[in-house]
Amino acid sequence: MTLIPATSMGASLTRLDGPAKVTGTARYAFEHPVEHPTYLHPVQATVAHGRVTAMDTSAAGRLDGVVAVLTVFDAPDLADTSDGELSILQDDKVHFRGQLIGAVVAESPEIAREAADLVRVDYREEAHRTELRVDDPRLYAPDTVNGGHPTDTETGDVDAALDDAAVTVDQTYTTPIEHNNPMEPHACVAIWDETPGRPQLTLYDSTQGVHSVRQMLAPLFGLELEQVRVRSPHVGGGFGSKGAPHAHNVLAVLAAQRSGGRPVKFAVTRQQMFSLVGYRPPTIQRVRLGADPDGALTAISHEVVEPTSAVKEYAEQTAVPSRTMYAAPNRRTSHRLVPLDVPVPNWMRAPGECPGMFAGEVAMDELAVACDLDPIEVRIRNEPDVDPESGNPWSGRHLVDCLRTGAQRFGWAERDPTPRNRARGQWWLGTGMASSAYPALSMPGNTARIEYRADGVYAVQIGAADIGTGTWTALTQVAADALGCDTDSVDVQIGDTDLPSASVAGGSSGITSWGTAIVTTARAFRQAHGDKPSTGAHTITEAPENPDADKFAMHSFGAHFVEAQVNRDTGEIRVPRMLGVFSVGRAINAGTLRSQLIGGMTMGLSMALHEESVRDHRFGHVVTQDLAAYHISAHADVHDIEAIWLDEVDEHVNPMGSRGAGEIGIVGAAAAVANAVYHATGIRLRDLPITADRLLG
Repeated sequence: MTLIPATSMGASLTRLDGPAKVTGTARYAFEHPVEHPTYLHPVQATVAHGRVTAMDTSAAGRLDGVVAVLTVFDAPDLADTSDGELSILQDDKVHFRGQLIGAVVAESPEIAREAADLVRVDYREEAHRTELRVDDPRLYAPDTVNGGHPTDTETGDVDAALDDAAVTVDQTYTTPIEHNNPMEPHACVAIWDETPGRPQLTLYDSTQGVHSVRQMLAPLFGLELEQVRVRSPHVGGGFGSKGAPHAHNVLAVLAAQRSGGRPVKFAVTRQQMFSLVGYRPPTIQRVRLGADPDGALTAISHEVVEPTSAVKEYAEQTAVPSRTMYAAPNRRTSHRLVPLDVPVPNWMRAPGECPGMFAGEVAMDELAVACDLDPIEVRIRNEPDVDPESGNPWSGRHLVDCLRTGAQRFGWAERDPTPRNRARGQWWLGTGMASSAYPALSMPGNTARIEYRADGVYAVQIGAADIGTGTWTALTQVAADALGCDTDSVDVQIGDTDLPSASVAGGSSGITSWGTAIVTTARAFRQAHGDKPSTGAHTITEAPENPDADKFAMHSFGAHFVEAQVNRDTGEIRVPRMLGVFSVGRAINAGTLRSQLIGGMTMGLSMALHEESVRDHRFGHVVTQDLAAYHISAHADVHDIEAIWLDEVDEHVNPMGSRGAGEIGIVGAAAAVANAVYHATGIRLRDLPITADRLLG
């Protein structure tokens, strides 16, 4: 693959959208001005399983300012009801508590909410199941898991290798339900233009991919793609939850069909997000490792049980990292699902890799203890020369460099390996580490258009998304380098389905996918029009397939180092230091890259010590439905957090030489915290989050 030379790439160019955001002029989905808007408040099911037998809307309808009331008995029909999450208000069945069963549209949000509270609902309640158990008789193997990976894999004779191993680890690790909580809750504005024979839908949406929203929603309403326009220039975070449309989008459009042509605004509340927009499913993971006395792995077995929703399957790829992470001649991975009466799980930052490598990296720490080896050394001894799964060479596996660089920078050589052997006053002190890995993904269907304007600026158009990660700025740098101009001469336009097609901002694939399209188009533009184009000169090109995709195993890698302090009397945990060292190819923007890595590490700390959604199985709903009960890490939770990366270029992944970095920061971070807590206390906790009561117990 031909690389483009780095000029502006790598510099910490100030975020181009920064001034608009800090001055409050950046418009998010709900803030788009529309004429005569109405406001929606949903009616949600208060039982976990059963049927709606009656909905009395009379009191709601009499309230001044109410425009329309929708129920499961009178909502407009959808043209496609195959998607169990999106097919709402089409029948009287209740699949989970919190399911959308109606809505009120009114002149103000306050009127809509009051009227929704006046709707009386009768149910025929049925027994529900919401608890994940490894002995559930309904366990089944999905056809594939997220990303199209095989559900199960086995190489060699794992059971025999485990029986013969000199050293073994056989433990079960669990992670809880976790909910995405971006700063901006999900929101949309739906405008339905009932043109005879050719209706038009315009949607302002807080989404990670305008084109994916259009592609999923258009068939539901019997529309062609060109009849739907989705706009989303600014997004206040997503972490995967905004990677696909959810039922709230469908509800807004159904309401817009009943609003008399007026726009419908729907801002999902923080509480409603816990049942409407997906979450990271809980996991029960059994990891078995076999090794010789020197710590060389002879067998890896990683078996996962996790839930899905009874109304729509979601299978997370939790064990997939164990297929490629370390060398072992005998390997087994499996995934089993239990259908439950719960909302549909969905992507949350590094789905699969994040919980899967928590289990795998704590197990590797336990192997190091069992072999009386340093945790870094046991990982180096099991470094694979090629990808264990595919047999392909690595496009750039520099995990050992990350481990050694981090160890030197963190002061690992001074570590006493004995657990619970170092204290300062009332605090036990410990350090821990873990490896990190994430695939270097690229998505198809990306096209860019470049036009030279009369003002001497190149308009670079692609329907990509900036969800707060700095994409707008990074793509400007990519375009400037590819066009051979400065960044002031580039105007990147994103966030609109009227722009050329682009894949979703997910899987750390955005810059690779969109940047490749921009570089390809820039090269074609310069070839056709030269470096001094005439006004109006333009080129549109689709990104080609990567010729190296099947020749190399493409992943980013990293190493986390954590210092932990645990109060011997109260069990309180403090984390004074976190260090992450990553191999992510060339940096596009050093400032935004550092922010992404630190953001991921902070979420990993949050996963380790705080995040847990608690479901009341008597009633089927999550009770921790706000940021007071659902705890996340803040500045006070870590004193010193640092992220660095190796100076490298990956010539196989994309023409920029970069690899995605949005998610690798969270992978392995929770394991490093858990390993540090073990080193401080001698107590091995295998269930997240790690809380004071569990240490004291």
